[in-house]
Amino acid sequence: MNILYVTSSPRGGASYSGQTGERVLAELRDGNPGAQVVVRDLARNPLPHIDGDFIAATRGPDGATTEQQRQLLAQSDALVDELFAADVIVIATGMVNFSIPSTLKSWLDNIARPGRTFSYSEAGPKGLVTGKQVVLIAASGGVYADKRPLDFQVPYLKHVLAFLGMTEVEVLDVGGTAFGADIAAKAVEAATEQLHARCTEVKAQSAA
Repeated sequence: MNILYVTSSPRGGASYSGQTGERVLAELRDGNPGAQVVVRDLARNPLPHIDGDFIAATRGPDGATTEQQRQLLAQSDALVDELFAADVIVIATGMVNFSIPSTLKSWLDNIARPGRTFSYSEAGPKGLVTGKQVVLIAASGGVYADKRPLDFQVPYLKHVLAFLGMTEVEVLDVGGTAFGADIAAKAVEAATEQLHARCTEVKAQSAA
């Protein structure tokens, strides 16, 4: 199994999404001892926001024509290659002002490539990143189970992932982290148990 772990919290080890992500990786490794993990830490190594050079390199009629454009294209190609090489993608993110961190948005902008990760036809858009399992760890200071209209994090991520072809998404909700360390710890524990139950279910189905 090849695992791509994408994390975006600037809080490092204090991040609840990151703590849950480490537990998820441990759970996946436990069931797949030979698993290979590629870590893409977007807080420690942020990607540049897309600009005119990126658009020219990835969508322009002449492709990359300058050194800057060639570098941006090579970086985007490497990110897309990482994505395609993964069997499981684990995305750990915390809500920032009701949405996702800009670092995670930059990653999505770099991998959303017409002709590589999605295509258009008369039938409409088609995602090309298929056959992947995604574990989405969504941390938030508040609890949004009964406030979905205010949650622009999970709905957006599920939509853009599906647009790219990734429709098998397990969401681990780590909500209420702003209500104290005890509540946050329980949220992390509950998300871990949710994944453990899901992995046990999948193993039972495979053995049947």
